[in-house]
Amino acid sequence: MQALFSRPNAALLVAALLMPGPAGAQPLPAPTVTRAPFGAAPDGQRVERFTLGNAHGMRVQVLSYGAIISAIEAPDRTGHVDDVVLGFPTLAGYTVDSAQGGLFFGATVGRVANRITNATFVLEGQRYHIPPTQGTTALHGGRRGVDKKVWTVEATGHTADIASVTLKLVSPDGQEGFPGTLTTHVTFALNTRNELSLHYRATTDRPTVVNLTNHSYFNLSGEGSGTVENHVLQLNADAYTPTDANALPLGTIAPVAGTALDFRTPQRIGARLRDSMPQMLHAHGYDQNWVINRAQAATLVPAARLRDPESGRVLEVLTTQPGMQVYTANSLDGAYAGPSGRTYRQGDGIALETQHYPDSPNHPDFPSITLRPGQTYDEMTIYRLGVEPVAASAP
Repeated sequence: MQALFSRPNAALLVAALLMPGPAGAQPLPAPTVTRAPFGAAPDGQRVERFTLGNAHGMRVQVLSYGAIISAIEAPDRTGHVDDVVLGFPTLAGYTVDSAQGGLFFGATVGRVANRITNATFVLEGQRYHIPPTQGTTALHGGRRGVDKKVWTVEATGHTADIASVTLKLVSPDGQEGFPGTLTTHVTFALNTRNELSLHYRATTDRPTVVNLTNHSYFNLSGEGSGTVENHVLQLNADAYTPTDANALPLGTIAPVAGTALDFRTPQRIGARLRDSMPQMLHAHGYDQNWVINRAQAATLVPAARLRDPESGRVLEVLTTQPGMQVYTANSLDGAYAGPSGRTYRQGDGIALETQHYPDSPNHPDFPSITLRPGQTYDEMTIYRLGVEPVAASAP
């Protein structure tokens, strides 16, 4: 992990992600993309499921409803393949169960991910109101955010190294209270190196605010296998944004040193999950935004590394975003079951939501999420799956 976080040049890292394998290496079969019907949304619109696959046994399923990642299948150290994200076997799980529970399983969330205090903000002298979803707070884009829309299939494709699907959504001016007609594209791409990239792009015809992320819950032991407390997490973050008792940012940035939020070195998730630090008490676990260490804006840098000692699976997260909300599924209560038939309970997954800081429109000192006509919102996150040998050292 130390090697991942100490790479000195992000540009070199991006180049390494895109370059072909070593000269003389036997070429792998090209990744594939297939599509199939996946039912109909409540308004009758047809929903499709796209499956990206590669020769290493990794498969990713993406739904046109909510631009949702419904499954990520990856091999463990013995070659056994499991789905490593929580989800549902049918569309109703996403349109009914997940929606009613406010759980956002695998979804693309926005227009503005995370919380907006009092469901309101001022932009260029005008106040806008978003439908509140948690008391007086607007969470993840209001009552019917982009996670509850059927996206248009813009393109599918594959090369010798990558298979991809691009989804598009046009959000009208005033939808959920946000100004401007926002056109959003998300490209999901899987390559031959077990890297799943999510590329977000958006444009607007009026000044607006945008903060998009993916809300997958990871469990590297496999979907339905129980708690992630024995997973080992490391974050490339020296600081976080403290919140009040309602999970709303105070507008400050504080060091993680000496707190239960210090993951600068690998730590077992369960080791301090029940710490009495007020931040942990408010959230009933981990649900904070970490400030990702970076030398400059808009570069792809390592943000997190998650390891499951039992299966040997490792997830590395790289992003251009300035923050990451880490959430240990504190609200799961056993009311929903996944494809395994097992119910999901608190701590059965961990979300690693790369994004801008919560409530940014109400905190001028936070990185801006304002988007104006002529500009393009352009962010990328990469999830890299791999394995460690049996003899991997403990944290």
